[in-house]
Amino acid sequence: MAIVTLKGNKINTIGNLPEVGSSAPDFKLTKNDLSTATLENYKGKKVVLNIFPSVDTGTCAQSVRQFNKDAATLNNTVVLCVSKDLPFAQARFCGAEGLDNVEMLSDFKDGNFGSHYNVSFSDGPLEALLSRSIVVLNEEGKVIYTEQVAETTEEPNYKAALEVL
Repeated sequence: MAIVTLKGNKINTIGNLPEVGSSAPDFKLTKNDLSTATLENYKGKKVVLNIFPSVDTGTCAQSVRQFNKDAATLNNTVVLCVSKDLPFAQARFCGAEGLDNVEMLSDFKDGNFGSHYNVSFSDGPLEALLSRSIVVLNEEGKVIYTEQVAETTEEPNYKAALEVL
């Protein structure tokens, strides 16, 4: 279990992020058109997983905006923004913001992404939502970078995540 904070108060996740060098766990997430996305869909591309509690919070929304801006300059790389928000809310946010360089994916159906990547909160006010984290994968689906943001209200280290690409 990993311990992070929310406004200085300790909260726990169900485990630790996948280790650098390990194969990324598969996932089954829902796209905005309600179709299914799996890790296999992105084989041969570098993948940045931007994981967060809800796009309806300022910090989460800013991470999507920042990665959308950065994604425009990345080669053979896809940025997947993952939360438990409903696909309708994700689509509404990206439409209103004009964001089209990232792909929004939802773990609302069964929470398996949160379980497989160990990012589900196990207690506290955000229980069952996803902890703010970054996981970067190479073209073969191997984990090459991870960050679990220690204070949930803070943004991830964008520069460090993108430097490994």
